[in-house]
Amino acid sequence: MLSQKTIDIIHAITPAVASQADKITCKFYQRMFSGNPEVKAFFNQAHQQSGQQPAALAGAVCAYFQHIDNLAVLKPAIELIAHKHCSLGVQAEHYPIVGKHLVDAIKEVMGDAVTDEVLTAVVEAYGLLAQVCIDREKGIYDDQTNAAGGWTGRREFLVDRKVPESDIITSFYLKPADGGLIPDFLPGQYITVHVDHPTTPASPRNYSLSDAPNGEHFRISVKREPSPNAHAPVGLISNHLHDRVVEGDTIAIGPPCGEFTIDTKTWGDRPVVFIAGGIGVTPLLSMAKALTALPNVPPIVFIQAARNSAVHAFRDEIEALTKNSSGDVTVHFLYDQPLAEDVSAGRCHASGLIDSACISNLAPFPEAEFFFCGPKPFMVHIQSLLDGMSVDRGRTHCEFFGPKQAI
Repeated sequence: MLSQKTIDIIHAITPAVASQADKITCKFYQRMFSGNPEVKAFFNQAHQQSGQQPAALAGAVCAYFQHIDNLAVLKPAIELIAHKHCSLGVQAEHYPIVGKHLVDAIKEVMGDAVTDEVLTAVVEAYGLLAQVCIDREKGIYDDQTNAAGGWTGRREFLVDRKVPESDIITSFYLKPADGGLIPDFLPGQYITVHVDHPTTPASPRNYSLSDAPNGEHFRISVKREPSPNAHAPVGLISNHLHDRVVEGDTIAIGPPCGEFTIDTKTWGDRPVVFIAGGIGVTPLLSMAKALTALPNVPPIVFIQAARNSAVHAFRDEIEALTKNSSGDVTVHFLYDQPLAEDVSAGRCHASGLIDSACISNLAPFPEAEFFFCGPKPFMVHIQSLLDGMSVDRGRTHCEFFGPKQAI
């Protein structure tokens, strides 16, 4: 536990830290990558270049300082961070490296405001947070190790099949190269693909598992992201997977991780509304397929937004949810830029953007749990609609592809 003196000091400096948070985190990454370049392997450089990672860290630092005397508020954030760390293989010995460079960055940016007393408080506060994360990560690693077919670190998987799902999305069916078992996972979780790309070595990427647990394979479905040039990290790995990885190749992956999940063993009969935008359909499809395989299927509404039929992935699988289930399952496709023949050919149920009328007409039950995923503007829009419909935030669940951001 922290001393009251430390808590008081952290509260006192929080406004100053918040005003300089972006500068502090940028300095932190510069210092760390320069002083300990070995840790770059744990970071998606596309998120560094875009500024997403520094911004997310700035938000996390401010939240921690603000709630330094009530860490229970931060439990969901700590759970997310712990799973991200375990997906990448972060170990306890990495925390002192992070702590050193973070403290040095705070000192550099805030200057004389960081007295010896303040420095001692910041070090103590970081030490507590580090230990909380280390303890939780040990629990996740233990669960991964003890699971049937489980592992930690990297494991080689064979690309058994490579299946185009749309003009821009391709699925990869992965089986263990050693012929061994694969662990069960919670629908919604992701695996980490480690690609040693010629221009960006040791490039980790998290991809949601897009199929229900089946004991035979993992499936990831990758959207080809446009890249500004051949050496830019944005889109680098997705294009490599699409263009260079073929059936029969092996790739190294980390074990399933992630807290954006549905546990089908304990879900019961609670109604569920899935709202998917673009590639955000992948974790939601895994959840929906797992729920519809239950003996007693809860009421499900699956709303999928896409640009048009050319980029609409998993149409047949989502439609099959209504055919292969004994439960009350409703599917609705919405195109915001339909092709000329999309509406007349019945390829979508409606055109335009999802609105509150669409949601309330399809999902009339007020007790539903809402799971949504997609690009940030899409999720901001959906959260705003649900707020306007007075849906309690305790019943809304969302997933970001990348560092967690506020919506």
